[in-house]
Amino acid sequence: MNVRMVLSGALAAGLLVPFAVASPSSADRGPAPHRDLVSYVDPLIGTANGGNTYPGAVRPFGMLSWSPTSTKGDQTDTGAANGYQYDTTRVRGFALTHVNGAGCHPGAAGDVPIFPHVGQVATSPTADTKDQTYASDFSHADETAEPGRYALGLANGAETDFAATTRAGIGTFSFPRGQQANLLFRTSNSLNGSEDATTRIDPRTQTVSGSVLTGGFCGRRGNGGGSNKFSYYRLHFTAHFDQKFVRTGTWVDGQLRPGTTSASGGEGYETGSKRAGRGSGGYVGFDTRRAVTMRIGISYTSLAAAEANLAAELTPRATVDRVAAAGTKAWNRQLRRVEVAGGSTPKLTTFYTALYHSFLQPNITSDVAGTYLGADRKVHRLKRGQRAQYGNYSGWDQYRAHTQLLALLEPRIAGDFAQSLLNLSRQNGGVWDRWVHVNGPTRVMTGDPSAPTLAGMNALGVDNFEVEAAFDSLVRQATVPNPAGLSDYGCPGQCAGMRPNLAEYLRLHYAPQDTCHCWGGAAETLEDSAADYGLAQWAKRLGRTREAQRFTDRAGWWRNTFNPRATPTAGYQQARNADGSWVEPFDPTSDLGFAQGSSATYTWMVQHDVHGLAALMGGDARAVARLDEFFRSGYDPTNEPGIHTPWLYNALGQPWKTQQTVRDYMDRVYGTGPTGLPGNDDLGTMSAWYVWSALGIYPQTPSRGEMLLSSPTFPKVWINRHGGPTTMISAPGASADAIYVRSARLDGRSWTRSWLPASVLNRGGDLTVRVGDRPRTSWGSSPQDVPRDR
Repeated sequence: MNVRMVLSGALAAGLLVPFAVASPSSADRGPAPHRDLVSYVDPLIGTANGGNTYPGAVRPFGMLSWSPTSTKGDQTDTGAANGYQYDTTRVRGFALTHVNGAGCHPGAAGDVPIFPHVGQVATSPTADTKDQTYASDFSHADETAEPGRYALGLANGAETDFAATTRAGIGTFSFPRGQQANLLFRTSNSLNGSEDATTRIDPRTQTVSGSVLTGGFCGRRGNGGGSNKFSYYRLHFTAHFDQKFVRTGTWVDGQLRPGTTSASGGEGYETGSKRAGRGSGGYVGFDTRRAVTMRIGISYTSLAAAEANLAAELTPRATVDRVAAAGTKAWNRQLRRVEVAGGSTPKLTTFYTALYHSFLQPNITSDVAGTYLGADRKVHRLKRGQRAQYGNYSGWDQYRAHTQLLALLEPRIAGDFAQSLLNLSRQNGGVWDRWVHVNGPTRVMTGDPSAPTLAGMNALGVDNFEVEAAFDSLVRQATVPNPAGLSDYGCPGQCAGMRPNLAEYLRLHYAPQDTCHCWGGAAETLEDSAADYGLAQWAKRLGRTREAQRFTDRAGWWRNTFNPRATPTAGYQQARNADGSWVEPFDPTSDLGFAQGSSATYTWMVQHDVHGLAALMGGDARAVARLDEFFRSGYDPTNEPGIHTPWLYNALGQPWKTQQTVRDYMDRVYGTGPTGLPGNDDLGTMSAWYVWSALGIYPQTPSRGEMLLSSPTFPKVWINRHGGPTTMISAPGASADAIYVRSARLDGRSWTRSWLPASVLNRGGDLTVRVGDRPRTSWGSSPQDVPRDR
C-alpha cells in the first residue's frame, strides 16, 4: 500500500502531507501500463552519431559488460570511445568491461577482448597491427542486441552468443567444421593500453585466467604531457570451458610461442605506432564438432575473488538461454521503476532505451564477499550497512540530470553510491575527484561536482550513507586549500586540483583566468558557485546555520564573472584576470575561460539564481528575449552546461516556452536507431535528460528536490520509487501535438505553479496535467507561481 496524502490549507504554501497513490494494478485508473518493457529497449541506440554507447550484454549496474571491440585497421583505434562504432563493421574481440558514453576517444576499459579466430595461429596477434588477420568483418543482419544478451555472427564463420550476470558472463562460440578453432585472449589490449598483463592457461582444469593492470582514462588526450597515462586498477578474470583444449599457445610482443601456457607484458599507454606490436596474451584451440561454452568471472581485487564471483553467479550447468532469461526478468524489474501507459512504439523505444542507459551506471566494483579495490589501490571491505561499492562517476556530466534520477528511482543504490564516493575520497587524501573510473581518480573536467551530487541526493530523501561525514569532508574541500590546487599538471582537461588555487578564489571571490590553475576561470567560478549552493542547501537541511549562510553568500560569486558590458548590447559571463581586468578579446561564441562550451552557453548556468541573472540582464522580459535568441542561434543540446536551459522559462514566467522548447529538442535530436542520441551519453546523462523530459518534470537545481513542470509525453506514468511511494502523473490526451499545459491538479485540487515541491516525489503524489495544442499563457506565469531561487 502506498501512503495517502491529503492536501489541506498547507497546499497554498507548497507544503504537503501524505496521501494515497493508486498502484498501476488499480482497475479504476484508466489505461494500463505496458508490461514487457525489455521489448522496447534497443541497445544499439547511441552507437553512432557520437553517442558512444555499447550494445553488449550487461545487467543493471553490472561490473561485467560483454561487448564487441571494433577496429578501423589499427589496434589502438576502434572508431569510438567505448570500443564499438555502428559504422565500423570489423571486430577484433569481445571485451569484458565498458563505460557508457564516455566523451573521449578512446574512453576507458574495454578490458580483456576475446576473439574467436578461425584458422591457424601462425603469427603473434600483437604483430597484426592493422588487424588484417586476427579480426573479422560482420553484418548487422547477423547481430542481436537486447538487455542482458548479445549475439553476433562473424564473416569468418564463427558465431557468438553471450549473456551476463552482475560479475560474470556465459558465452557460446560456434566454429565452422573442418577448420582450426581458436579463442584469443588479448589480455593486454584494453582500449587505452596497459602497464602489465598476465595470461595463464591450465589444460588440466580447462581454464584460462589472468589479469591486466591498466587505467589511462581518455587515452588520446595529451594534457600535461601525458598526465592521463597511468594505471589505477587491475582486472582479474577466470574463464572455465566445457571442452578440452586441443592446442595452447601464448605471445609476447611480436613473438608467438606455440605450446606454452603463460605470458606477461603490457602495451603502454601510447597510441598508433608507439604502441603497435607490444603486448601479450594467449590462445586455446577446440574441436569444432560442437559449440564451446565459456563461463567467465571478473574481479578488481584478486583471482580468488573472480573465482568466487563466478561460482556465486553462474553454476556449472548454466546455459546462455537460462542466464539471458534471468537477465530479461532483472531488466524488466529494473525498468518498472517507471511504468507508462499509451505512447507509440517509437516513443516507447526511445524512452525505455533512455531509461536502460540510465541504469547502466554507476557500476558495481565490489565482490560478492564485500571486498573492493580502493582509490589507494588497496583492498577494502564495505562499510556497515553498505550493500555494494560503486565506481564510474562522470561528475561534471552526471550531476546535472543523472544522479537526481538515480536518487528518485533507486534511493538505496544512490546512498551506496554516495558512500562509495566518500570511501574513495578517504582513500585519496580527502579529495573528491571529478571523474572516477572504477576506483581511480582521473581529475577529468572541472568544478566540484560531488557537492551538488550528494546534496541533490539528500534532498530527494537519500540518507543511507554517512551524511554528516560526507558533508564535513566536502566543506573541507571547499574551504581548505590543497597544495595540488597550485599545479598546472594535467591542465586544461585534467587539472590536478579539485578546488584549484582555492586561496585565491576565496580572496577574489572568482577564479582568475591567469592564476586559477584550472580549465577556465569563468567556468570554474560558475561550477564552484553551483557547488557552494548545494552545500548551502544541504547545510540548511542539517540545521548547520553558519555553513548555510557562508555557502549561500559564496553561491552568489558567479556575479563576479558576469560582465554587464561584455558586448555593446549585452552582458555575458567573461573570464577575469587576478588584477580584475576582463580577458580580451571577448566573443560570446568563444570558449576562452570555459570548459567544453562558450560564454553564450555558460552565461545561463545559474539555475540556483535565475532571477538574479535576469535582473543583471535587465529584467525577466529582457532575459526571455535573450533566451529566445539563444535557442534560435546558439544552443548546443549535446553538452551538459546548457542542458537545463530549455527549462529556465518556468522561472521567467513563460512556462509555455519551456513546454515548446523541451518537446522540440526531444523530437529533433532524440529518436530510434543507432543515431538516436544527440551526442555522448556521458554515463547516462543525456538519456536521463530525456527521461525527465518525457515525464514532464526536471530538477529545478541539481542540489534540490523541487521539480519544474512541463507537459508529459505519455497519458499516464507511474514513478515507482524502489522501497518508497509511487507518484502518478496523468496527462489525458497527451500526444505529439498536445505539448502545452492547459491546467494541472495535484491530488484533485487545482495546481497553478510551474513547479512541484520535493515532498511530492519524496512522499508520493497524484498529478494530473491537462494538455493541448495551444499554449495557455496564464498558467504558471504569475509571480506567485514561478519557482523561486532560495
